[in-house]
Amino acid sequence: MDELLGRHVPYSAQAEQAVLGSMLIDPSCVADVIGRVKAEDFYVQANREIFETVYAMFSYGQTIDAVTVLDQMRVRGVWKENSQQYLFELMEITPTAANVLEYAAIVRDRALLRALASVGEEITNMVYAGSGQADSMLEAAERKIYALSRDRDTGGLTPVASVVQRVFEAISEAASSESSIPGLATGLPDLDRAILGLNPGDFALIAARPGMGKTSIALNIARNIGKSSGKTVAIFSLEMSREQLVTRLLSAEGLVDGKKLQTGRLSEEEWRRIGSAVNVLSATDIRIDDNASLTVADMNAQCRRLKNLGLVVIDYLQLMQSAGSGNSWSNESRVQAVSDISRMMKIMAKELGVPVLCLSQLSRANTQRQDKRPQLSDLRESGAIEQDADVVVALHREGYYNPEYENPNEVELIVLKNRRGETGKLYMMWLPEYTSFVPLDKRHEDG
Repeated sequence: MDELLGRHVPYSAQAEQAVLGSMLIDPSCVADVIGRVKAEDFYVQANREIFETVYAMFSYGQTIDAVTVLDQMRVRGVWKENSQQYLFELMEITPTAANVLEYAAIVRDRALLRALASVGEEITNMVYAGSGQADSMLEAAERKIYALSRDRDTGGLTPVASVVQRVFEAISEAASSESSIPGLATGLPDLDRAILGLNPGDFALIAARPGMGKTSIALNIARNIGKSSGKTVAIFSLEMSREQLVTRLLSAEGLVDGKKLQTGRLSEEEWRRIGSAVNVLSATDIRIDDNASLTVADMNAQCRRLKNLGLVVIDYLQLMQSAGSGNSWSNESRVQAVSDISRMMKIMAKELGVPVLCLSQLSRANTQRQDKRPQLSDLRESGAIEQDADVVVALHREGYYNPEYENPNEVELIVLKNRRGETGKLYMMWLPEYTSFVPLDKRHEDG
């Protein structure tokens, strides 16, 4: 079709050949090359097959030269009569392996142009087919373009060999890291050990009855990740204003009573601590949107524009609207809407490649039981929430229900679901004046 229309497919046969020739001349550059280009970036089929062969040999630690590559091409069934001649030609026409990264950049650039043309054609076909509303088509188009900008595939089957290599690299990176967990540290060591931190693509849920400290623990986590990781933290608050959230952040960071902050009646030492907290928080890249009518699509669109995103926090799920929906719901349709929202949030976490931490209300069902500790089934309008979430942590404060409890500010963090490990209970101390949580030395085994 392109030839009939007089259009030329973007690719550079010379750059593709120079990349392959460089890897054959100097195998030490293979590690750098496979970090820059993928097999599908090669437009010429013969070049792609040679690259896939070299990639596989590198993955298995095999010696790479013209003879061994030819032998492996036979094993893989991609050897042809002219393969030997072609490999030696590649080595002859490559001026130097020193410029291999420049050659690889050209190959990657042409591949991106082809992918962009393909996505543009898909978007055009979608528009002319009239398959959906304009808003939904815009969302689909943005998702496709974003996938390209993040250097990800927009779909399709992926060979396990390429996935294995990525997993192996992740394991190697974790092994060489000083951190004992692979994900972002929440700042709550016991929780980090249980869930291995907040990992890319995780959809994590913090659930509790009102007044248990959902927002506070989420802000604690956001503050810690903002300070320790240097990454952008996006907070979407559908309940509280930006000013209320920042007041809580200052109270927790400066350890100054939140009520005093609101009145401004602070001692000289408290003013000093608040000044220090202002400097610390100003140095982070924590961003807050308090628009109460946001949909998941709105949040996703904003997050796609953030270059160094590390964490998304949403407070809270039941206040959210489905795309294009209002707030009048029958009970059945609301359950379906919340299920749709939770599914979209899981998709958003996977697409953005960052953890999404969402807060959720619990139903009153636990208040009717003698043991009021939350269960997964207590998630309000749960639908598919418990299925979609990778981690579900419920907060329980016995002192909330029993004023005579010996330690009214003791909080149980009950890990109800954990795809990365076991469930169980952790114990924290709630500091209401600072809207903050601190670890307790006390340890309990899961009954």
